[in-house]
Amino acid sequence: MRKNSTFSTDAQWTGMVPVDDTALAVTDSGGPGIPVVYLNGQFATQGYWRRVIAELGTQWRHITYDERARGRKSKCSADYSFEAAVRDVDAVLAARAVGRVLLVGWSYGAVVAAHWADRNPARTVGAVLVDGAFPHDWLDEAMEQRIRKLFRRMGWFTPLLRPTGLTPRMTAEEQANSNIELGRLSRERELGPVLDNIAVPVRYVVASGTSFGSRGDEQERIRAGLDAVTARNANLRVSAKVPSNHGAILRKDYQAIAGAVREVAALNRGGR
Repeated sequence: MRKNSTFSTDAQWTGMVPVDDTALAVTDSGGPGIPVVYLNGQFATQGYWRRVIAELGTQWRHITYDERARGRKSKCSADYSFEAAVRDVDAVLAARAVGRVLLVGWSYGAVVAAHWADRNPARTVGAVLVDGAFPHDWLDEAMEQRIRKLFRRMGWFTPLLRPTGLTPRMTAEEQANSNIELGRLSRERELGPVLDNIAVPVRYVVASGTSFGSRGDEQERIRAGLDAVTARNANLRVSAKVPSNHGAILRKDYQAIAGAVREVAALNRGGR
């Protein structure tokens, strides 16, 4: 393995990175630019980032990967917990010999990015959190039952899509448990202290309207939990509030996301 460093001049690399009992499909564009690692939505794949990556261009080093049992190549695991997702960031960066990195996370990936940035300030250039990592107590017993019912309903057709990589190779129960764990981690008493402790530049790109499974103004009420956090921690700011909804933000507002990446990099340039 190469010596750990912030920059690399290697050519593009695609391969499998072993971690725990599984292996992850990773793509690394190589190049001398700031390494940017993209953290996917809960059941999404690395392909969702293609417009953001194209907008940023070749002056950055882009690292994407599919989480456990996501996409067509990443392997299954006995552990789909949040802590496993955080360990996977470490495994990918170690395998690609990356020291300091700029994190970009969407939805579930935004929460992973927030935790990783909190735990690794010396290794974090900064983070862009895309419509995620909002501290709000949205999970109660009724919501938990709603989540379980939703994934059970989807269980009859999602296996049909697995060969395409569009749905994870996880059971309905495993997917529901992951979503419920996210709800617990998103509670104000859990996520609030993590965000309060972040010591590097963080910029949010916030969507509008609904997300999958939400009703009425639920999602906007969840996003409102960000106001108190940005008031407490000057490192955290909203870069843009965009018109697209949660599911379309990477496709329709990739320019705003790329702009937030540039903003974070510029703020931290003196500390690289």
